[in-house]
Amino acid sequence: MKLTLRVQYGCARAGLPGRAAIRAWARAALAGMRRRRVELTVRIAGAAEGARLNRRYRGRRGATNVLSFPYENPPGVRTDMLGDLVICAPVVAREARAGRPPAAAHWAHMVVHGIMHLRGYDHRNRKEAAIMEAREARVLARLGFPDPYSASNV
Repeated sequence: MKLTLRVQYGCARAGLPGRAAIRAWARAALAGMRRRRVELTVRIAGAAEGARLNRRYRGRRGATNVLSFPYENPPGVRTDMLGDLVICAPVVAREARAGRPPAAAHWAHMVVHGIMHLRGYDHRNRKEAAIMEAREARVLARLGFPDPYSASNV
């Protein structure tokens, strides 16, 4: 599959994953898709932007770790665009410091989790969550990261 990936940094880049790492994580999360080409944008945002987007699109206060915006083709239009992810750097950093796995593992998880949403997976109920979490854990294991949902990592 040909991946066209745009990575945007909307905040200071110090300590953030680079384009190559994000591309590797995205490719792993996209494995198995029956598409020849995929276009995807990952934007790394600061707290104010993350909060603004979370309020506007989810009606919730404050920033969240990752927002997924699947692209919906207009009727009769074909495109390679899968969608956009917005990852809030300060939230991910705070979660990593709060006892999650190392920062790289948590960043990888946010990219994989967001892409799973773009692929149509969700966690609105236990059954959906179990399917999505199992898929994420398999992808992260292939990347060499621990299962973020195991009891020792939650």
